[in-house]
Amino acid sequence: MEALLSSPRLLPFLSLAPLLLACGAPVYRGPVSERFDGERFRYAAPFDERGPLDILRWQLFDGPDPDWPETIPSRPTTPAPAAPPGRVRVTLINHASTLIQLDQVNILTDPVWSDRVGPTSWLGPARHQAPGVRFEDLPPIHAILLSHSHFDHLDLPTLRRLARAHHPRVLAGLGTRALLEQEGVSGAEDLDWWQATTVGALTITFAPAQHWSRRGLADHNHLLWGSFLVAGPSGSAYFAGDTGWGPHFAEIRARLGAPSLALLPIGAYQPRWFMRSQHIDPDEAVAAHLALGASRSVAIHWGTFDQSNEGVFDPVRDLWAALARRGLPEEAFLARFNGGVVEAP
Repeated sequence: MEALLSSPRLLPFLSLAPLLLACGAPVYRGPVSERFDGERFRYAAPFDERGPLDILRWQLFDGPDPDWPETIPSRPTTPAPAAPPGRVRVTLINHASTLIQLDQVNILTDPVWSDRVGPTSWLGPARHQAPGVRFEDLPPIHAILLSHSHFDHLDLPTLRRLARAHHPRVLAGLGTRALLEQEGVSGAEDLDWWQATTVGALTITFAPAQHWSRRGLADHNHLLWGSFLVAGPSGSAYFAGDTGWGPHFAEIRARLGAPSLALLPIGAYQPRWFMRSQHIDPDEAVAAHLALGASRSVAIHWGTFDQSNEGVFDPVRDLWAALARRGLPEEAFLARFNGGVVEAP
């Protein structure tokens, strides 16, 4: 749903309410907690969520976004079967989709190989940059991490292909397993915040994020969203998914330790009054890098799908400016096209 709600092209789709009603996720049933009131999930600290009237205000008064080029060149890579011993390797695929490799385990985050992200193959933002890894060139995939239920992060056609080809475990927030099983994707496991599981030699912990979930018009916050910390003998990788700025970055460092690599979103942040509560901007991404104590960070969530009012390369420009203001080298927080590979010891 986010791909529609955060797109300047939303208004032509408002007549498709019946389709969006049918896209909703099942209702989660579980014990009441600090983040679940018995019906909906919520972020631990209060923040301003944006609703339909805010979307209308954005569309009517904030003007069109800059034109993106129809095609952005990239150079697909063929990943090795595993990372070198003692290394954490990340290959950028597109948007929030990455391949994390360490300690003989291969993990995909929020995988998307579809040409559009939306409720159907013809509705939703279209890709402007090809995936950085061809689907058929993937190494064996042992696990998939799903940060939340929005269409640009939970892509059912891609998940069905991966389930058939690789039979991976799928780790996601509370309630997501029922949605995936309903849609023919097996192998899913629900996690609550701070709950951990093991995959091979790795410990994978589901952690907080300041965000929300929705796939249709009637399932707002029915499924839990979050981030992931993947840790093993060779190091660790933090995958932020989608998030606004909040105290969770410092809390994750305090509870789980500073990651070797942090995958942090830098795109879909304009207009700021609308996006601030749900998406960090490049300056906040650098602040998150520092709060996490990451040895190195990698930019995700930019350059593939046009979802907001900034230009295609504005996130990278603003990232470099934010690093310069803090006296940090560009090597501390890298931005790469799809297919780029980053390693950390």
